[in-house]
Amino acid sequence: MNKYESIIIIDPSLDEQGTKAVITKFTDLINGDGKVENVDEMGRRKLAYEINKKSEGYYVVYTFEANPEFITELERIYRITDSVMKFITVRKDV
Repeated sequence: MNKYESIIIIDPSLDEQGTKAVITKFTDLINGDGKVENVDEMGRRKLAYEINKKSEGYYVVYTFEANPEFITELERIYRITDSVMKFITVRKDV
């Protein structure tokens, strides 16, 4: 298993309960195939450029271990989740 870091930007128009539901959804998804080491909720931040006519986003950083094949599935689910505006997943060098 490799170590990864995944950053997602969640739509800021979601209420607090909706945001927590999205964070929990992805934490559980990652724990299903790997192991979440840390979830860092950075909160609402101003975006460098507008995404979907929004100038802010709710940033969440996941640090986890998983199999390389799982990353493809994780990013597919990021893409089809309407509340995720942007994401990036990178492999961390140990």
